[in-house]
Amino acid sequence: EYQSKAKKLFRRLNSTSPSRCSLESGAYTFHYQIDSGVCYLALAGCNFSKRLAFSYLDDLRREFANQFDTVRVDSVARPYHFIEFEQYIKKARRSFVDSRANHSLAMLGAELQDVQRIMVENMDEVLARGESLATLDDKASHLSLLSRRYRDDAAYLNLRSVYARYGIACVVILMLFCYIYFKFLW
Repeated sequence: EYQSKAKKLFRRLNSTSPSRCSLESGAYTFHYQIDSGVCYLALAGCNFSKRLAFSYLDDLRREFANQFDTVRVDSVARPYHFIEFEQYIKKARRSFVDSRANHSLAMLGAELQDVQRIMVENMDEVLARGESLATLDDKASHLSLLSRRYRDDAAYLNLRSVYARYGIACVVILMLFCYIYFKFLW
């Protein structure tokens, strides 16, 4: 269930998404950080420290930047291209879960003031926002279709109005010519 929510979250993220965010989803919280086009995601229990979670993500970000340059990230063509990074992820996770490491990391995390800007939103609200944007897009497409139809109908009515206006004048002039022709020339 959480894996599918994570995939939905990845699909919803874009350039306007916050670079750091915590999203509550049931008994767990998704923490993510976006840097240089790479999204780092962690799933933790709701009672797990947000500072520790973002310290963990920041540690992954720094190590990933050390191991792989931006050009290599941009040229990825297949899934699991950076599978060798998994070893470091496992090692970092063990050190962050270790209670002794938690204490020292909590002290380090206290120094990070930018974590205060982390927004906490309900995961369902983020997903619903994407669905409402899709609905708005559908309505805009429908409105565009209706406006084209209105434009075509208005052009047709204008043409009929011109025919009616000049058609009557042409009939009157033709009848006048016929009257003059039969009256004087016949």
